[in-house]
Amino acid sequence: MKKIGMLAQIFIGFILAVILGAVLGPKMEVVQPLGDLFLRLIKFIVVPLVLASLITGITSLNNVKKLLSVGGKTIAYFMVTTLMAVSIGLLVGTVIAPGKGLDIAIPTENAEQKEMPSVVDTFLNIIPTNPFESLSTGNILQIIFIAIAIGMAITAVGEKAKPLADFFDSLAQVMYKITGFIMKLAPIGVFGIMAPIVGNYGLAIILPLLKVILAVAIACAIQLLVTYSIAVRTLGKMSPFQFIKGILPAGLVAFTTASSSATLPVSIKNTEENLGVSKEISSFVLPLGSTVNMDGGAIYQGIAVIFIAQFFNVDLSFSQIITVMVMAMLVSIGAAGVPGAGLIMLTMVLQSVNLPLEGIALVAAIDRILDMFRTSINVMGDASAAVVVQESENKKNLRKAA
Repeated sequence: MKKIGMLAQIFIGFILAVILGAVLGPKMEVVQPLGDLFLRLIKFIVVPLVLASLITGITSLNNVKKLLSVGGKTIAYFMVTTLMAVSIGLLVGTVIAPGKGLDIAIPTENAEQKEMPSVVDTFLNIIPTNPFESLSTGNILQIIFIAIAIGMAITAVGEKAKPLADFFDSLAQVMYKITGFIMKLAPIGVFGIMAPIVGNYGLAIILPLLKVILAVAIACAIQLLVTYSIAVRTLGKMSPFQFIKGILPAGLVAFTTASSSATLPVSIKNTEENLGVSKEISSFVLPLGSTVNMDGGAIYQGIAVIFIAQFFNVDLSFSQIITVMVMAMLVSIGAAGVPGAGLIMLTMVLQSVNLPLEGIALVAAIDRILDMFRTSINVMGDASAAVVVQESENKKNLRKAA
């Protein structure tokens, strides 16, 4: 196995999981502890890695002006790609029409409403009242706030705070090393996670909604092969093939775990080693993107809204479609870090265009499958942002040197 690359090893584990899961069915639950072990190891390093790498990234930028520059470019890129994602989702949903002619009973027990936080509460909740509680519960949004506050303060204090900056830099290096050890178990972990999922999801639940799954898969492929490929080629000056090959291991881990935060250590490792992004950029862009960049979620919103509207024979007006596009962009930040974020985001969007909330039950049964696609695209979108921002900073540095 040492002669086989990590990407090939993960892919082999993935294919074996699909084959054995399909053949043996629920019996494959026996290998679930392997997946649980891998997930626990990944989650074990997420909090210290995000905290240390983000603080290190901010302090390595040296000044607040550069931080604002990198942060501004990152947020602007995320907004544009999210807008592209929801547009692609709406277009693909309209063309494939997954909800037309569908005749299935709505499982009303899964259509419960979740309480939505207000916009003000959403932004207030980013600021922790107890930093240690935020770290212990793994609230990534609040951890990012803590890291930004500490990083900016270290930069403002200057030389006297250098020992603290060195501490977080050393902690980040240790976390990167631990990540390397854990990644050696990735093929086994992917097998242990995927095999029980494939074994438990029978065709009975998938076939009626196969067009929805197909629509999400096609839209995600378009986002990767068109939006990201054009961005990394024109703005990042990188071959799309090199980009996809370099970030694919993280994409497969994201597809398996359905968690951007859990995939973060792998994303950082792939982005730096395979795509040539500096630590100062990757350690800032990727943790931020894992929380606020939801391109896959935006695709899902677009397709799910079209699907539910078609199922209930509702014709969406142009203004409603624009509302869906705007809401999909806004709620991607508001629902970040919330368990079941995809369904909560969908509830907000449905409410904004007065579609029946019972429609959530139609996609709830396959939400885990759809989550795998959208999380994979989220992670690849974060990496494309890192490549684009890195090239922009390189150009700016060259102009200064000239």
